[in-house]
Amino acid sequence: MRISKKIIVLAITVGSLASVKATPRDTTFHADGNPIIRHKYTADPAAMVYKDKVYLYTGHDEAAPGHNGYTMHDWTCFTSTDMVNWTEHPSPMNVKEFKWAKDDAWASQVIERNGKFYWYVAVEHGTIHGKAIGVAVSDSPLGPFKDARGSALVTNDMTKAVKHSWDDIDPTVMIDKDGQAYLFWGNGICYYAKLKSNMTELDGEIKTITLPHYTEAPWIHERNGWYYLSYAYEFPEKIAYAMSRSINGPWEYKGIINEIAGNSNTNHQAIIEFKGKWYFIYHNGALVPDAGSFHRSVCIDYLYYNKDGSIKRVIVTSEGVKPAK
Repeated sequence: MRISKKIIVLAITVGSLASVKATPRDTTFHADGNPIIRHKYTADPAAMVYKDKVYLYTGHDEAAPGHNGYTMHDWTCFTSTDMVNWTEHPSPMNVKEFKWAKDDAWASQVIERNGKFYWYVAVEHGTIHGKAIGVAVSDSPLGPFKDARGSALVTNDMTKAVKHSWDDIDPTVMIDKDGQAYLFWGNGICYYAKLKSNMTELDGEIKTITLPHYTEAPWIHERNGWYYLSYAYEFPEKIAYAMSRSINGPWEYKGIINEIAGNSNTNHQAIIEFKGKWYFIYHNGALVPDAGSFHRSVCIDYLYYNKDGSIKRVIVTSEGVKPAK
């Protein structure tokens, strides 16, 4: 009996140590130019500035070497106080968090409201054919995030502007100056809708925006009274944008700001201001000789405006950005 007790205690101790050892930890690294992350494949960047720190959320390409197809099961989170020295945190969320979802941890964005953090994500729905948009919530920008609804926010049967089943992807979210939150998304057409103050329900009808050569990847931001709606243009994808004095439009197309991403047929942007400078965050396929469209890597370059508020062409560089001060 004594031996049995010792064996049990030893087994429990070893198991506990193994559990502790297996717990993911924060790791730090210095970005040596573009791509900024080189130890794993990252895609579809979205960034948020919160309390003098940048939170970078990405998709995670895990396709086998040379495989031409998306394999994406979780999202990643990195933080920085200077855009060059980064901390990688344990993955804040896996697609399995959404019990109603099948797979495909595609593009996403996080936003803060009233001390809570809401993460809008595109996934494959488990029972309703096609892609869907879910929303998760956390008390911390680092997670863990939990499904905020127990069901999808947007499903393919709610949107009829285009006929294919993957039009409900690439959510981007913004809270306007009057406190009204808006969600934009879409492949083949740009959808948008108001969000209720709880950030987990649509408030009113889903509307569409007609933009030249629109493919996907909308990103909404505001500067000096101008609203900017950037998006992936044609396929392979460039990045173009439109401007408006109202988040509800009308939108005036202004042109291309970023050319086709190197070795990647998709292009997906985030645009943020941090410590007085504007940044254009995107992905390319620079770390692999082939199948780069499914083994993507996040990059960062500067974004500049003209005096009239229009955006200058983004110059893509290997050197990337300097430490922000």
